[in-house]
Amino acid sequence: MVNNMIDDILVEREATHGSFESQANLARALKDAFWENISTHLEDDQSEAIDMILHKIARIGSGNPDFLDHWVDIIGYATLVKNRLEKNGRREA
Repeated sequence: MVNNMIDDILVEREATHGSFESQANLARALKDAFWENISTHLEDDQSEAIDMILHKIARIGSGNPDFLDHWVDIIGYATLVKNRLEKNGRREA
């Protein structure tokens, strides 16, 4: 029963996210390119937001680009950092 549930979930995810191998390859390439070329310090929340945004971009690139959740999640991660920066008085562009 559990194996059937997992199989169903994996089939569903592949339809929206692409194959795990394809998505993982693209995510790793995006993250490697970013982290190898960054020239500034990021706070932990910024680093994690970047990783998650790049992860979502990889899902868009390897899966269904019309899957709304990918885009909403990108907005959400950016908003979390924005909120923390505003809370700490950072408003410069």
